[in-house]
Amino acid sequence: MHIAAARLVTGTRRTDHITPVLQSLHWLPVRQRVTFKLATLVHKCLNGRAPGYLADDVRLAGRGRPGSRSAASMMLDIPRTMTSLGDRAFAVAGPRVWSSLPPVIRDPSLSLSVFGKTAENLFVCLRVAALVTLNWRL
Repeated sequence: MHIAAARLVTGTRRTDHITPVLQSLHWLPVRQRVTFKLATLVHKCLNGRAPGYLADDVRLAGRGRPGSRSAASMMLDIPRTMTSLGDRAFAVAGPRVWSSLPPVIRDPSLSLSVFGKTAENLFVCLRVAALVTLNWRL
């Protein structure tokens, strides 16, 4: 679907290579886009801009321990699950993605637009670094 949308937007023919088109659009790969969306939803939950059924699943770690490092670094409680299917639930995947972000981005006081641009730049940098590493190995 991602590739079809890129072809539609740019008017690229089906026989043309899609990689340069995707790079020119600055679109994230699907997995990184999902991660970006999860991080954005958690940011909205922490700022009271998400629906209640999602916000109920996001809890700060160390709320009972005000001096703990996890409370100071805006880490979230990640519930334990027994199955890989449970790991995909927002209550688990959202806090896991949020806690994996660098502390600069993990600040819920950032406006949504600043958070979005900063997080998107992070994912683009990670994608470029992965491509450089892949080319270096070849």
